[in-house]
Amino acid sequence: MPPEGCGSSGLPPDAAARLWASETMAAAVRDAEAPRAVPGALCAACVRLLPVTGASVSISGGKGVRVTWCASDRVAARMAELQYTVGDGPCQSALDEGAPVLAADLTAGPDPRRWPIFAHEAAGLGVRAVFSLPLGPGGATVGTLDLYSDRVGGLAVLDLRTALCVRDAVTVALMNLRSAGHAGCGGGADGTDAYDVDTEERVASWVAASEADHTEVYQAVGMVMVQLDVDPEQALDRLRGRAYADGRTVSQLARDVLARRLSFWPEA
Repeated sequence: MPPEGCGSSGLPPDAAARLWASETMAAAVRDAEAPRAVPGALCAACVRLLPVTGASVSISGGKGVRVTWCASDRVAARMAELQYTVGDGPCQSALDEGAPVLAADLTAGPDPRRWPIFAHEAAGLGVRAVFSLPLGPGGATVGTLDLYSDRVGGLAVLDLRTALCVRDAVTVALMNLRSAGHAGCGGGADGTDAYDVDTEERVASWVAASEADHTEVYQAVGMVMVQLDVDPEQALDRLRGRAYADGRTVSQLARDVLARRLSFWPEA
């Protein structure tokens, strides 16, 4: 949680929270020991900054397609994959609406009615609340920051303010992937942006690896399209439905399709 009051700097609460979040996220990147550790370090920093149990960041690659960029722990990773598998949940709603979606109680009230399947599965993982914040500049949503808690309850005003600052810091990290080497990206005191470029290159390598991990899903969708003569969305829905029925993830099911251990050819 952010320091109370304006702090010794005399900054108002909004500015103090933003500064604190930015410095913590920057330190997390600097302290990462390897390129693949950068996203995980950012997710871990989110948990340190906020009264939540875990965090994950998902990047949207188009309708119905997402890549998990980082997760602070195993449950956070499973939550991200769960929403991708069932095609529903606060993360998907935040992507569709381009606005924060705060589910303070997945055990009772309107939240489990809004996402019944997701809420049931999340509760089985010990998750009681989820807060999804869209990532992207100027209303363009490129992904989500998903925070989960093992306790029922929403975010206090100051915590929500900090969460939005964290969201902005993660957005900047993602956007910098597309502008590596571009001047004026927040360089150091000497006016250079070498640190930003280095960070962009390190994180970009991790994103490329993550996208490769989901290549089998795209390939499996293509095979199901041919087998059932359907469009990509329908093929992905069939994969999701089968994965959920089998208690598996879409990624796991896709590997079976590619290995021809599973097919969707209609019966004669």
